Amino acid sequence: MEVINALGRRKSAIARVYVSTGKGQITVNDKNYKDYFTIQQLQYIVEQPLRVSDAIDKFDIQVNLQGGGIKGQAEALRLAISRALVKIDEENKPTLKANKFLTRDPREVERKKPGRPKARKRFQFSKR
Repeated sequence: MEVINALGRRKSAIARVYVSTGKGQITVNDKNYKDYFTIQQLQYIVEQPLRVSDAIDKFDIQVNLQGGGIKGQAEALRLAISRALVKIDEENKPTLKANKFLTRDPREVERKKPGRPKARKRFQFSKR
C-alpha cells in the first residue's frame, strides 16, 4: 500500500497525516503520541476513529502538527485520521460519519473589535 495523506483542522490547529501499513505506531512531530499528548483524554480522542473502524494495529501514522492548543491539535488529528481511513476503505465512512468524526468543527475565535476590551465585552457604561 502506498502512503495515504490527509489533512485535519480545528480552531487554528492543522494536522497533516501520512498513513501506511504497519503495526499501529502513531508518531506526532517525531515523538510517540502518548508522549506528545500526555493527558489520557486526548490520547482517547486520537484513538477514537481507529477503534471504531477496528484498525488500531493495522496502520503506522506519521503526523505533522502545528498551531493551536493541545486540545485543538488532538481534534484536528482525529479528523485527519478519519479522512485517511475513508480514503483507504470507503466502507469505514458510514461508521465514522455516524460518530461525527468526519465533520469539521467550524467554530473559530471571534476577532477583537476596536474600542472594546474583547470581542463582545464592553467597558462599563456611565450615564453621567
